[in-house]
Amino acid sequence: MLQMTQIKKVYRTELIETHALRELSLSVNEGEFIAVTGPSGSGKTTFLNIVGLLETFEHGTYMLDGKDVSRLNDDDRSAFRNQKIGFIFQSFNLIPDLNLFENIDVPLRYRGLPAGDRKQRIENALETVGLASRMRHIPAQLSGGQQQRVAIARALAGDPKVLLADEPTGNLDTTMAHQVMDLLEQIHAAGTTIVMVTHDPELANRAERNIHLIDGRVSGEEFVHSQDEIPQAVKLNGSEPLVAQL
Repeated sequence: MLQMTQIKKVYRTELIETHALRELSLSVNEGEFIAVTGPSGSGKTTFLNIVGLLETFEHGTYMLDGKDVSRLNDDDRSAFRNQKIGFIFQSFNLIPDLNLFENIDVPLRYRGLPAGDRKQRIENALETVGLASRMRHIPAQLSGGQQQRVAIARALAGDPKVLLADEPTGNLDTTMAHQVMDLLEQIHAAGTTIVMVTHDPELANRAERNIHLIDGRVSGEEFVHSQDEIPQAVKLNGSEPLVAQL
């Protein structure tokens, strides 16, 4: 699914060079759930940005779903990202003046999907996260946990090959954080590949495998538990919500 080999990323100013990633090599299998951890400055954010095709790199190769994405130009990279990758951010990144339906519709419009297809995807995604009845609400009318669920629904509506989560519980209290993790586990159990960056060891231990970064390199990894130990998923076709109300 995802293969990075000898990735090198350097940020340069007039005075200094900062080596964010140093010959990083990493593979993620289809359907796997990995957590990436490490101290501040270890390269976690740069790694996730490169995985998500938001940044380029100086050296190495990156294969995503069988395609060498390092050879894509800006337009092709944007199109491939929109088709293959879903994002969940710590800050939700919802558009405040749009209701939930419209927020999820924005990236689907960029893909040129017909209106009927978009409507079905949006309704199914909101049903999956238990917010179908709130689709005409704006983000300010929701709790933090509900807003993060909208962000997850937005990612799911695109039917991504890989779901990238950047500190997805960072702005939530402990109870909501665990409920969002419950949802991610069930989405993974339904077959979605998930790469999550987190500083929280407890949350990282809910993934299948932990990857530790230090100074832009993989310093170690550990298998936390197997697929068989992850909660079984409920239906993702919109017929049943995955979690209770947050």
